Amino acid sequence: MLISTKGRYALRIMEELAQFEKGSYMPLPLIAENQGISEKYLESIISMMVKAGLVEGLRGKKGGYRLSRPAESYSVGEILRISEGSLAPVSCLESDNVCPRAGLCKSLPVWEKLENLINDYLDSVSLEDIMEQEMQNTH
Repeated sequence: MLISTKGRYALRIMEELAQFEKGSYMPLPLIAENQGISEKYLESIISMMVKAGLVEGLRGKKGGYRLSRPAESYSVGEILRISEGSLAPVSCLESDNVCPRAGLCKSLPVWEKLENLINDYLDSVSLEDIMEQEMQNTH
């Protein structure tokens, strides 16, 4: 499993929004500048987050984006699954891939356990945990 740039940027965008003034909308150009991401690429990622209900957008002069829920309610796993589509370590575990050898495959349980470990870990880390860790590292 390799997390793409899109997945890493999605997590960085969510971190940026979590740090911004609670309840306020953060303008897209400011997110792009702070994160060093082009606005065009940022728009494509943030639109996925809006569509999934993780982020709210507001148009206009005071517009921008903000988290739709408290930071502690987001898991890293949720954010990555939305941006990546799948966190399966091997393609045969992806939901749209039916392997004809699944019933005979002796290594399938290894891959299933690895997928469970990955998902359990990423689902156990919240956006708030990342923010708290960052605060501890700066003090």
